[in-house]
Amino acid sequence: MATSIITTEDLAKLKKEMLVEIKDLLVEHGKMTPKKYLKSTEVLKLLKISPGTLQGLRANGTLPYSKVGGIIFYEADKIAKVMEERKVQH
Repeated sequence: MATSIITTEDLAKLKKEMLVEIKDLLVEHGKMTPKKYLKSTEVLKLLKISPGTLQGLRANGTLPYSKVGGIIFYEADKIAKVMEERKVQH
């Protein structure tokens, strides 16, 4: 295995290249459109609720959903609308 010496200039060049790549990723990420439909697991993480609570929200009609082939989907904008409508003002 050959030994190579890394200089401060090499590190500075690497840093600049990494910053450019990170910036490109952030710009690209900003262009992504949010998902229109979320699966139950995603809603659980988003709202930080238990599966039983989510089932209750479905059962009492609070959260509208669609079921396709045994998978339950929720519209992201409907979840946001429900959260906004039920906002408590102090």
